[in-house]
Amino acid sequence: MASAPHKTFALAAHDEGGVLSKFEIERRALGPKDVKIAIKFCGMCHSDLHQIKGEWGNSKYPMVPGHEIVGLVEAVGTEAQKFKVGAKVGVGVFVDSCRACANCRQGDEQYCTGNGILNSAVFTYNHTLPDGTLVQGGYAQTVVVDEAYVLRIPDNLDLAAVAPLLCAGITVWSPFLHFGVRSHHTIGVVGLGGLGHMAVKFAVAMGCDVAVISHSPGKEALAKKLGAHHFIVISDEAAKSAHARTMDYIVDTVSAPHKLQDYLPFLKTGATLCLVGIPTKPYELHAGDVLMQRLKVAGSVIGGIRETQEMLDFCGRHGITSMIETVPAAYANKAMTRLEQNDVKFRFVCEYWFVVGNRGDWS
Repeated sequence: MASAPHKTFALAAHDEGGVLSKFEIERRALGPKDVKIAIKFCGMCHSDLHQIKGEWGNSKYPMVPGHEIVGLVEAVGTEAQKFKVGAKVGVGVFVDSCRACANCRQGDEQYCTGNGILNSAVFTYNHTLPDGTLVQGGYAQTVVVDEAYVLRIPDNLDLAAVAPLLCAGITVWSPFLHFGVRSHHTIGVVGLGGLGHMAVKFAVAMGCDVAVISHSPGKEALAKKLGAHHFIVISDEAAKSAHARTMDYIVDTVSAPHKLQDYLPFLKTGATLCLVGIPTKPYELHAGDVLMQRLKVAGSVIGGIRETQEMLDFCGRHGITSMIETVPAAYANKAMTRLEQNDVKFRFVCEYWFVVGNRGDWS
């Protein structure tokens, strides 16, 4: 018997006020290659906050956010072979792509350029399909995704703490791979938030010499606890002088406006500063700041399915997860307010599967 679409409860924003409330959505019928996932946890990314409030100018309502999805396989399509019922799985920032363009063929689906039908990767929410369907995200009880875009989660990792790896983790892992970070390198990490703390964990596990560069002296103890070998306060001229031209690579995770020229003096000749945060205002950069040492300023966004799975497998081998605060669905709006105030260490993860049932009124 063919599968039919099913209803599921979710948390949705209905306008730029960004208030989340219980909302029933319809998930598609289970296709031959699809996996139906019972969502156990979903990370709360800062981009979710921007989107539910319409701050990037492309928000479509009603919107069910969430692209850091983890759960258990509930059903598989007749031709699906990657996962069995009960498997621990995850879904990240996109759920499909054209599969035909050069980027998709080489495993960079996040940079999909389209095939005439799909014009980009299909994002996990706030994306309209060619037939007009609005894709809804992971602040929900279930989701149906093609198995090619579903990820295996190592059994030894805490499921809730894995969720942010599917965005924050891969956002720093992918450029590490692309720009050739190796164990003998000295790595600078700008910012020690959701992305920055994952960059420190990865670089330490890779065997790199790791320096956290921060405006906040109070974060030194935490940086050292995460394994960082050096902590540099950007206003400390002596520390800046001591670490000048020592770094092979810097990953800048900060999303607030800041000056790139503050960090370029740490780079060796020919080295790279990679941007993964998205500030609300454009950067200002003088050509002389980069050409005198042949420096590179680059950018990167999330990662493809293959490298995301490689990251998860690496995390399984090294016991790496994100530092999280787990909250129930009833707390979702308060969590968003705290996220807006940067009052979280380091990521919120919400138990969205409890939106109905015995937990009572959570609105």
